[in-house]
Amino acid sequence: MPAAPAYEIDPTAFHADPYPDLARMRDAAPIAFVPQLGATLLTRHADISISEKNVAVFSSYQPSGLMTVLMGENMMRKDGQAHLSERKAIFPTVSPRTVADHWRRQFSQDAERILAEIAPLGAADLFRSYACRLSADALRAITGLTNMSWPEMDRVSQGMIDGVANYAGDPQVEARCRECTASIDRHIDAMLDDPPEKSLLDTQLRAGLPEAQLRANIKLAISGGQNEPRDAIAGTIWALLTHPEQLAEIKSGRAKWGQAFEEYARWISPIGMSPRRIAKPHRIDGVPFEPEGRAFLMFGSANRDPAIFEEPDRFTIGRDTRHSVAFGAGPHFCAGAWASRCLIAEIALPMLFERLEDLRLDGPVPFAGWAFRGPLALPCAWRV
Repeated sequence: MPAAPAYEIDPTAFHADPYPDLARMRDAAPIAFVPQLGATLLTRHADISISEKNVAVFSSYQPSGLMTVLMGENMMRKDGQAHLSERKAIFPTVSPRTVADHWRRQFSQDAERILAEIAPLGAADLFRSYACRLSADALRAITGLTNMSWPEMDRVSQGMIDGVANYAGDPQVEARCRECTASIDRHIDAMLDDPPEKSLLDTQLRAGLPEAQLRANIKLAISGGQNEPRDAIAGTIWALLTHPEQLAEIKSGRAKWGQAFEEYARWISPIGMSPRRIAKPHRIDGVPFEPEGRAFLMFGSANRDPAIFEEPDRFTIGRDTRHSVAFGAGPHFCAGAWASRCLIAEIALPMLFERLEDLRLDGPVPFAGWAFRGPLALPCAWRV
């Protein structure tokens, strides 16, 4: 039994809303072993921001971890030079310059096409018809899997993130995840001979990465590159519609769309945690960590730490979000951050609110998840 204090959770309640439990852990047991998850959770910002960079102890290399077993050993599950070399190989696809000069135009065209289709409807679930589709279309282009339909891109992404968060060991969830990775492999097979220029498939082939690593990195991009922008697009729309005074600040020019996105990603972190393998003995505040133990860095908790953010449970677009760890920190800072910021803050949000007049919610907006968190639906209506 790990030496950290034990903290029991109700898995169903934690999935529905983890924030009450995370707040209690921050106050009473900021480093706690949760038996239902089989891991020691770090919940305070200070501990997480230091530990995220301390890869000698909190290692991303997890050969028996769910992501590695189900998706292959991608660059996120490597440290040091092994991680840096693969990150360098994909950089030409996701660099700020490539995003600005190449992908931004593609994102804008996709958003305009989608909005042209849904605007005459007057009502729709914008989670599915806009956020899912726009994020998936962007990911089809970036990965190079333009032969995959947007619904299939969303399906395989969800299947994989369900699989890598399957700490309860549900065999049906694992089977779905394996079927989804097989679908991705079939689509990669069909594009290997003629990958789209600047795509992840193209740049990794040019860099000479072994095919197993190439495939694993594309699966990684799909697993996080669909749900994070999808959930952030839909979630930020919901946040602004439920905080009309802050939406008015943006429309008047006193605030920016990027501030809304960054604050939403802090407030309801789409990627709520990152798992780590303990590589060697370590202590934090007297709590020992033993080799081969499993630790979860709870980004969603760090982003609501009152020691860092004033009134952290409130959505406030004017706040300073520089200490947010929504994109991670240190050597594993999200490689797709520039693409995500462009897609959401420069394209998805401003184009939607400009095109759909009198946009309003048209029903309840349920949320779920703790490792990955976001809305499940976004029913909206607007003037036609």
